[in-house]
Amino acid sequence: MQASVITGVAFAVCVSMWLTGCATMDSVSNAFSASYALQLQIFLDSQNFGPGVVDGKSGEFTEKALAFYKQSRGLAPNAQIDIGSVQAFARYTITESDLGQVGAMASKPVDLAKLKRLPYATLSELLGERFHTTQAFIAQLNPGRKIDTLSAGDSVKVPNVSRPFDGAHFPAAYPKASAGGRRVLVDTKIRMLQVLEGEHIVAAFPITPGSAEHPAPAGNWTIVGIQPWPWYRYDEGVLKRGERSATFFNFAPGPNSPVGIMWAGLSHAGVGIHGTGYPETIGRSGSHGCIRLSNWDAATFYTLVKSGSPVTIR
Repeated sequence: MQASVITGVAFAVCVSMWLTGCATMDSVSNAFSASYALQLQIFLDSQNFGPGVVDGKSGEFTEKALAFYKQSRGLAPNAQIDIGSVQAFARYTITESDLGQVGAMASKPVDLAKLKRLPYATLSELLGERFHTTQAFIAQLNPGRKIDTLSAGDSVKVPNVSRPFDGAHFPAAYPKASAGGRRVLVDTKIRMLQVLEGEHIVAAFPITPGSAEHPAPAGNWTIVGIQPWPWYRYDEGVLKRGERSATFFNFAPGPNSPVGIMWAGLSHAGVGIHGTGYPETIGRSGSHGCIRLSNWDAATFYTLVKSGSPVTIR
């Protein structure tokens, strides 16, 4: 899987817009801001400080990721980060493997339980997750093109993230963590998860940490097992009351599983750190007591910690 880099300078684009009469001073300023935000998000993402979706919109998680990055490097809060060499865009060529990961999805639990895998529903969804962004941003980068009708060999413009996520190569291309002594800190107030070695921040990612009805359990826990491509037991008794019932459905693995591409179970029964097929909801919707990551951040998390790692939820 390769994406070719698109070179270019935002200034040239803005000047071109100006000369053709397509831009006002405000739109040029906004173009610069979006370009800088996209470069910053790509840089932070490459350093394991997740900004959320990479879409050129600098929001709270970009700011939090930047603050954690500066803290990890011993930089002052007002220090400037040199991201001038970061290329914002690349071109990616669709493959047969990509098309093979797209399939029919269901909506009702009884029908989902009949599927052998919970695949990407569209090519747009696959490309969004692969390049750590949203389907809307993929469409924005490729105006006038019907992304979901593309064929193998067609190319698209994408964010130039350093580690595109490809489920066909997970977990084989994602080596398990070898370093010991790491711990996980989940801060439910700021909705961020940190991986630490001693007091040094190794990585930080945005999360959905439970909900008002089902908060993530505060306390000190341990990762008791990490499972790529987990099966999921759908039980409304657990989801609504926290109690197992006799009526449930088993969902096969897949990127659209309710627990995404990975489950790291904690020593608190029924609670884990896991992925999701809806990355745009991270930090903006509730979960049922678990810690939810985007699938691409879950894949990185898989490489950073291992069974036995302590987890503090506060």
